[in-house]
Amino acid sequence: MTISFYGAAQSVTGSKHLVTLENGKRILLDCGLQQGKGENNDEENREFNFEPENINYLILSHAHIDHSGLIPRLVKLGYNGPIFCTPPTLELCELLLRDSARIQDNNGNGNNATHEPLYTEADAEAALQLFKTVPYDQPYQIDEDIELLFTDTGHVLGSAAINLKLQDNGQERTLCFSGDIGRFANRILKTPQPFPAAEIILCESTYGDKLHLSLENTEERLQKIVQEVCVERGGKLLIPAFSIGRTQELIYSLNYLAEEGRLPNIKVFVDSPLSVYATDILRSNPEYFNDTMLEYIKTDPDPFGFPQLSYITETEDSKQLNTFDEPCVIISSSGMMEAGRIRNHLKNNLSDPNSAVLITGYCEPSTLGGKLMNGAEKVYIFGEEIEVKAEIMQMKEYSAHGDYSDIAKFLHCQDKEKIKNIFLVHGEKRVMERLKTDLEELGYANIEIPEQRLSYVV
Repeated sequence: MTISFYGAAQSVTGSKHLVTLENGKRILLDCGLQQGKGENNDEENREFNFEPENINYLILSHAHIDHSGLIPRLVKLGYNGPIFCTPPTLELCELLLRDSARIQDNNGNGNNATHEPLYTEADAEAALQLFKTVPYDQPYQIDEDIELLFTDTGHVLGSAAINLKLQDNGQERTLCFSGDIGRFANRILKTPQPFPAAEIILCESTYGDKLHLSLENTEERLQKIVQEVCVERGGKLLIPAFSIGRTQELIYSLNYLAEEGRLPNIKVFVDSPLSVYATDILRSNPEYFNDTMLEYIKTDPDPFGFPQLSYITETEDSKQLNTFDEPCVIISSSGMMEAGRIRNHLKNNLSDPNSAVLITGYCEPSTLGGKLMNGAEKVYIFGEEIEVKAEIMQMKEYSAHGDYSDIAKFLHCQDKEKIKNIFLVHGEKRVMERLKTDLEELGYANIEIPEQRLSYVV
């Protein structure tokens, strides 16, 4: 059996891992968009470096674009097999892939309008016809050589570890791809669950060198930031956030503060159609909530709505926020600030020293978000140079990715002696090197940091 890494190898985005059995069957794990403006990103998104028509099966860990965003291009270039995922992942992909296709249609490759679009809305619709859902914890026999089991990772709604039993050259092999590992201190969703014994593990490592701050004081920190920016300084608080996961966590926190009477009397806007629809999907899937959240909604049936909150879907309503001269909170996508309505709000408010941008998650260094995190004094938005005078703040508590302790806890269900290989994916190389060292100290062995486009016989 061979594993080839075509994305998220010594980088965070663009998840694509190809498993090839001795009999030639090929299983692609995820098919994600390489995000950011790296030197080779456009090439990586256009050329798979394998033949899409030769892939037998695609299995998707979750809906985020860096895991699912190239599925329509894969189909456009010849893939016509099934795409397996959990039921909520399909619901979210129906939103995300259609939205991504519109971005591709409008902007070429999303960064360079002179290029042919990566795919069209028709390609996205064709891809969605190939999806097949498999619930958590129900073994599914894909064919005589491949059994699939999804286990919950608590990252976002529908996120799963992909567990495979493979008949390979007369032997049963077991493999787990973690997808993205959520946090064991999870506010809304269930925590990551144990997964079956696996001799080969592909493990994400985004925050593998960090420990997140405790969630205990998250609302208090957020309340203080809102108070300082919006009340004391009279500015606007812009919160770029991914439409799925991060936005709902933020709304829940603000709702909690509002219910307790601790949220200042200011308007809160969620300006993102995708976020609005994704929040509706989360509302409609309470069976994936953790026990604490289920108890909470007994007293507050709508944890994603409060009197000061307005959801904005229409473009004209979004434009009106540009002339809204009162202090407010604006939550808008995208989280890395590379697309979406957040760029309009940044263009209009980054030069205001009374305003602030609150970054709540990972930003790839070459993105607009990454540049702001790294202290850029000037940035370009829609071709215009913008002076950065607004305060750039960070809150890592809202990250949907597990930290080092979460990753270690996720792996703890395994027998170290029976693991033959651990491949670290979805992280920067320096982070992977630190995580490898720390895991070796815990007794794990045979840890690899794979290189892009290289294949490993296991």
